Amino acid sequence: MSALLSTRALSASYGDFQALFGIDFEIAEGEVVSIIGANGAGKSTFMRSLVGLNKVAPAMISFRERDIGGMAPYDIVKQGIALVPEGRRLFPSLTVEENLVMGAGAGRAGEWNLHQIYQLFPILEERRHHPGTALSGGQQQMVAIGRALMSNPSLLLCDEISLGLAPKVIRDIYAAMPRIRASGTAVIVVEQDIAQAQRIADRVYCFQEGRVSLSGAADALTRDQISAAYFGAH
Repeated sequence: MSALLSTRALSASYGDFQALFGIDFEIAEGEVVSIIGANGAGKSTFMRSLVGLNKVAPAMISFRERDIGGMAPYDIVKQGIALVPEGRRLFPSLTVEENLVMGAGAGRAGEWNLHQIYQLFPILEERRHHPGTALSGGQQQMVAIGRALMSNPSLLLCDEISLGLAPKVIRDIYAAMPRIRASGTAVIVVEQDIAQAQRIADRVYCFQEGRVSLSGAADALTRDQISAAYFGAH
C-alpha cells in the first residue's frame, strides 16, 4: 500500500542555518504518527515544510503520489493537508464561530462542518459568539483543531497541541482523537510528552538535531531506546 504522505531526503534551512537533514518519513491513510524530540530537534520545521511555509524541493514531499514540496500553503490545504499550528494562531478580531468558518475556505467536501465540530467540542457551541482569543488556552486549542478540521483534511498536522495546558485539558483534547480518526483522517502529532505520544499513535519518530534518530511501532519502542534517540546517548 502506498503512503498517504512521504518525505524523501527532506532538508530545510533558515537562511544559512540548516534545520533538517535528509528526513525520510511516511504515514498511511488513517494512521496516527507521533513525532518526539527535544527543543530544536526540527519537529516544527518539519511540519512547516509539509504545509509550504518552508520552501523545499518539489520531490522531497509526496502526497497521494504527487510531489508537493514548496507548493503554496493555500494550495496544500486544498490538496487535503491542514495544520494546527503551535501557539494556535487564532484571529483575534473574529468570534469562535467565525474562526471556525475560516477553516472551510478551501471548499473541500467532507463530513466536518460546524455541527460536527460542536459535537466534538460542545463548549465551543456555548462560546460560539465570544472572541476566539477570549477563551481559555484549552478552548482556544479546540478552536484551532476545529478550524483545521473544517477544511476536511485527509491529513491533520498537530504541532504541540498540549503545550502549556493543564493535564485535564490535555485529556479532553486528546479524547477527540478517536473521533477524528474515525472520520478517516490521518494525523501527525508533535508531542513533548513521550508517554502521551506513544499512547495515541500507531508509530513514533524521534528527531534529534534535524535527523530521524529512531522510528518504530509505538508499542514496541522501549524507554531506553527512546532515551538514547532523544538525548543522543550511546
